[in-house]
Amino acid sequence: MNRILLLCFLLLLVSCSTVEKGSPSVFFAGEIVNPTSKYVVLHKGEKVVDSALLDTNNRFSFTFDSIPHGLYSFNHAPEHQYVYLEPGDSLMIRLNTVDFDESLIFSGKGESINNFLLDLFLGNEKEELLVRRSYNSLEPDDFRNKINSLREKRLGELKTIKMEGNLSDEAYNIAVASINYTYYNYKERYPFDHRKYNKDKKIAQLPDDFYNYRKNINFNNRQLNYLRPYYDFMRSHFGNLSYMTCSHKCIIKNNEVKNKLHFNKHKLKLIDSLVIEKELKDNLFRNVAFDYLLKTNDSSKNNETFIKEFHKLSGSNRHIKEIDDLYTGIKNIQPGNKIPNIIVTSAYGDSVVLQDITKGKKVIFYFWSETNKKHYKSIFKRVSQLKARKKGYTIVGINFKTKEDNWKTIINRNNLDTNNQYRASSFDELSKNLIVYPLNKCIITDNKIIVDAFSNIYGRL
Repeated sequence: MNRILLLCFLLLLVSCSTVEKGSPSVFFAGEIVNPTSKYVVLHKGEKVVDSALLDTNNRFSFTFDSIPHGLYSFNHAPEHQYVYLEPGDSLMIRLNTVDFDESLIFSGKGESINNFLLDLFLGNEKEELLVRRSYNSLEPDDFRNKINSLREKRLGELKTIKMEGNLSDEAYNIAVASINYTYYNYKERYPFDHRKYNKDKKIAQLPDDFYNYRKNINFNNRQLNYLRPYYDFMRSHFGNLSYMTCSHKCIIKNNEVKNKLHFNKHKLKLIDSLVIEKELKDNLFRNVAFDYLLKTNDSSKNNETFIKEFHKLSGSNRHIKEIDDLYTGIKNIQPGNKIPNIIVTSAYGDSVVLQDITKGKKVIFYFWSETNKKHYKSIFKRVSQLKARKKGYTIVGINFKTKEDNWKTIINRNNLDTNNQYRASSFDELSKNLIVYPLNKCIITDNKIIVDAFSNIYGRL
């Protein structure tokens, strides 16, 4: 029935916007069931190509006189997914936001490559569990045989579609890359995932030809920059190379990197030496910076050294302001500094600054949002436990990304103390100044002064 409705809708839309065979025009349209936004936004990489407003029937359409072939993404906040477009396409989608990826169907000219990429995406999510739970415990040769078998099966399925004449060479190459880099990524991660099964917890001795596929890696293919398997592979690959080639200065003890500053500087230099394509290099540099600054909780001195090295190697990085803002935010919430004076709203509608909340008392701030019900339910339970143990502290919740009415409803339903619940109107300001990552973080203060801005609500407080 869905197929019939899709075809009828496609015929109706195409009658209004016909794309002739051989035409450079592209038509992309669809229907969103249970929409979560008023718009569908089409992106090429990080750039917005166009946006379309949903009509009264929750349908949208894009028509382009010409558009470069390649991988795009469409966003219907907060979800997004790939779409491959090339001249002459007349493509239709239908999806239900309740089950976004699983309900997505492509129909029309261009459906073969898009349905194949979608099937790969959905299949990879299930396959990754198999690899993690079963294959990673195997010895290197057995693991490699399993992975190669999975890869050959996927390539065989793709060749069948290619033989049917439904794929252009460009589309075929994108699909091959999606398959290859998925399985290459499993191999890059294998030594680290496998060691937990070793009694001595050491990296396994790999066959000399285990990484033979590395001879075929393309570090400079712009068409692949935003292909998820390609980018995920690059992250794993440079993490692997850095670990395996890092000098003694990294101080690797018990298979763990102790000198995180040197390790991440080493990673930056490897990326700089191997990747020429600027967009990919910028993205990989950004990933290293965020991993180091957010996850290592290193000293202020080391953070400063890292940022100087980052600017030296990638001063023209298009993410530089974002990274500098993150560095500044982390620097401003080091122990001994006053908590930033962000304005929040109380449950009674009053505007309050954070320094006033913690004035003259010890406070533990935690964070939550309606976008993750499982998370906030768990957080509220944990807070109840802490109240019984941390008698000398006031435990304060700061909400974000929640409409005011919904926020108050959640407070009432969960019997929260309204005197200690506040809402931030701007998540960007909150995140920029307090670095709300990870979501389980909490900030401990004493009379306006930060004691620990990177504590864990589930840790030993």
